[in-house]
Amino acid sequence: MSNFSLKPGPRLILLPDAEIEPLAESLVALANATGGLIILGMDEHGQATDPVWEEEAEAALLEASRRCLPPVVSQWRPIDAGSQSFVGIDVPRSLELHSLDDGRVFIRSGSYNRPTTGDEIQRVAAGKSATEYETESLPGARMEDFDQDVLDEYLKKRESRGVSRIDSMSELLFEIGAVDHNQQPTVAGILLFGRRPQAFLPQSGVVFVRFAGTDHSAQGGGASYGRRDEISGPLARVVERAWNIIWEEMRVGAVINGLERTEQPEYPPFPVREALINAVAHRDYRIRGRRIEVRMYDDRMEVISPGGLPGYMTLDNLVDEHYSRNPRIVNGLFQWGYIEELGLGIDQMIEDMVQNGHGPPSFEASPHLFTVKLYRKPQKARADRSGGAMDMNERQTLALQYVRDNGSISNRELQQICPDVSSETLRLDLSDLVERGILLKIGSKRGTHYIMK
Repeated sequence: MSNFSLKPGPRLILLPDAEIEPLAESLVALANATGGLIILGMDEHGQATDPVWEEEAEAALLEASRRCLPPVVSQWRPIDAGSQSFVGIDVPRSLELHSLDDGRVFIRSGSYNRPTTGDEIQRVAAGKSATEYETESLPGARMEDFDQDVLDEYLKKRESRGVSRIDSMSELLFEIGAVDHNQQPTVAGILLFGRRPQAFLPQSGVVFVRFAGTDHSAQGGGASYGRRDEISGPLARVVERAWNIIWEEMRVGAVINGLERTEQPEYPPFPVREALINAVAHRDYRIRGRRIEVRMYDDRMEVISPGGLPGYMTLDNLVDEHYSRNPRIVNGLFQWGYIEELGLGIDQMIEDMVQNGHGPPSFEASPHLFTVKLYRKPQKARADRSGGAMDMNERQTLALQYVRDNGSISNRELQQICPDVSSETLRLDLSDLVERGILLKIGSKRGTHYIMK
């Protein structure tokens, strides 16, 4: 059970029984997104319910698959948790768009299955119809182009996460998508394990530039940068080297508290690493002639990734949804330990930036580029807004106290505090605190919550 967290998420669904309808919806939702695991016999809190026997699960899976159009490929397996055993169903990401036999289309959204309609279905279908570039074989690449040291390091990291080792190296490489049926290295294989990936895919490196000032041009024309590095190698090395350079260039201040001195970097580490790793994991490697760029200015940092948002992803659903155009690369970096939990980083990026006194990151998307901008903390602290608390109503005062005690608040939590007030009134109370700059709204729809700004 150490291979996953026992709470529902983008790649994990917990079902208390083998009921056909929710099982069919879950098969479709995972296949249309990035795949994942369904566990039968657990409730949404990870607690065991009545046992689901293998014969019952097999019959339910067969009937649920029949309700999926086209049928979803899946495989069930036993999952041991101490003295208890559960039925697990592995669902791979599918290249086809799946629906139920009544026409409904679901995708996995955070910890629930969300129905889609209209334009969103077209975006999902467009993402499915595109060939997965990472699985294509690379002309001229051979098994000898893999770096054995990098492979050995990957295997150790993989085993440390509780994933059993496969005896045959060729079988392992095929299972993780590093080679095709003919043992020909794929794009993903060379990017993850190649000795010199940039010899085959020159666009796969990172360019770091430190600019002097807040603009990329110098007085009188020309470039104003003080440092420029080109970073190459397999993706794990690219992440390591890029992070080390960024850390070297980050200004580090200090806060003195009594006799203790605490260092504070220019930017919180997690949002910087997340922006970098997301760019490496999710960029469109089909786009030649442009590499990932990390630009540092005096007032901000920009991470620019070639390729727009994939599949059904938009700026509006970026916090709640999860979809990757490179699932094998993502899984490789996950096994390496660079991605701690799939699909849950954007929310924490926002919270870390705000809680450390920065403005929230901004996200910009075009058909061919995706940019994350992280802003430095303002030089002067913002004026104290506590005077505005005098004209807050009692509900808003209770909401702020809850945020101070618990870190955040949602509409549902405020309704529990004020059960006799309509949900619309409470929503307006929270919106007012956002407009006055006291709270910051994070997420959308069911995932909306508010933190101190």
